[in-house]
Amino acid sequence: MKVEDVQPNMTKRRVVVTGIGVVSPVGVGTEKFWSALSAGRSGISAIEDFDTSALRTTIAGVCRDFHSEEFFDERELSRLDRVSQMALAATEMAVKDAALKAGDVGGFDTGVILGTGFGGQRSIEDFCGAFFSNGQGRRSAIAIPKSMYNAPSSNIAIRFKARGPNITVTTACSSGANAIGQAFYLVRYGHAERVIAGGADSPITPVVMDAWKEMRVLSTKNEQPARACKPFSANRDGFVLAEGAGIVILETLESAVARGAPIYAEIMGYGSTADAAHITFPDPEGEATAMMRALSDGSLQPSEIDYINAHGTATKLNDASETEAIKRVFGSRAYEIPVSSSKSMLGHSMGASGAIELIAATMAIKTKVLPPTINYEEPDPQCDLDYVTEGPRDVSRLTGVMTAMSNSFGFGGNNAVLTLRGISV
Repeated sequence: MKVEDVQPNMTKRRVVVTGIGVVSPVGVGTEKFWSALSAGRSGISAIEDFDTSALRTTIAGVCRDFHSEEFFDERELSRLDRVSQMALAATEMAVKDAALKAGDVGGFDTGVILGTGFGGQRSIEDFCGAFFSNGQGRRSAIAIPKSMYNAPSSNIAIRFKARGPNITVTTACSSGANAIGQAFYLVRYGHAERVIAGGADSPITPVVMDAWKEMRVLSTKNEQPARACKPFSANRDGFVLAEGAGIVILETLESAVARGAPIYAEIMGYGSTADAAHITFPDPEGEATAMMRALSDGSLQPSEIDYINAHGTATKLNDASETEAIKRVFGSRAYEIPVSSSKSMLGHSMGASGAIELIAATMAIKTKVLPPTINYEEPDPQCDLDYVTEGPRDVSRLTGVMTAMSNSFGFGGNNAVLTLRGISV
């Protein structure tokens, strides 16, 4: 092998999404996921896996339709935390959806970049429970490899023999979006021919729920779980924690066309910034700059965006800040662009949310149906945009290709924005 044989091609290559896999509270698989989301159905329900009597919030977005035994045998299950199980299952779906065989994604030309906020949290809590049980608990010998943050991406690489760059991104709620953005760059500039990218998180555990309880940012509307998450509504009282995994296959347009692969959309641009202001309070300037960078990176004008899939957590600070950021970027046109929050139905799956919401934006482009923001009840003067509150919106009347933006903003002031466009081949 010569050095020139492995040098990246710095010419910008067009990058497309050819495969999608998703595990979500509203369904497993793209068809069930999109059928529910585009109809405005919620996946929020009461937590049943552990005692919630000491918690103020007893609801979450649990992936109840995900049955791990359908994907793994007993030995595999014993070695995989739930977060890795969901990530692997979503990857299998995405690879199959992209019309790739397992052998096609092997080798040094395929990378894996995955975002996560909590990693193998369940395995950590299981081990700690045993550790603090006065010697009575049996401690796992593989707690570390099950719980480490890069376990999901490493397990994906091992399963599919993907020997290219293998990177785990952990930037809180923007992890999945940053992972896809970095994967986009790897393919665009020739560091990989294809990348398995996305996010996965499974943080619905006793310790995590208790920690969020102390921050007082979760919704406490436990009586009607499906109506608890109210992004942009004046009576919103916090987000609903969720779990899930979203995986996309990114490859060059040239490669996809050559092998006759299905093409969902083209990734146009990526913007990432840090607020550098506060560990938990959002800053509209940082968010707006990430949005502008995503537009510039994709050679797009603000006038070209047809839809924004918002971060939209349903917290007082986030929704107002994101609305202000959108206004700074789009000016008076901000009032003409449909904006919706998938979290109103899915809850907030932390490091997986940006990837799952990118998939939602991709499907909106593909089907020309915008998912709604459900549970909007009271106008908020600080949140006065078009949040698609009337239900799913058919935008098939739009002529030409559709262009969308997907926003993800995380604790630590980590902002990630992706732009994508429909494509005709």
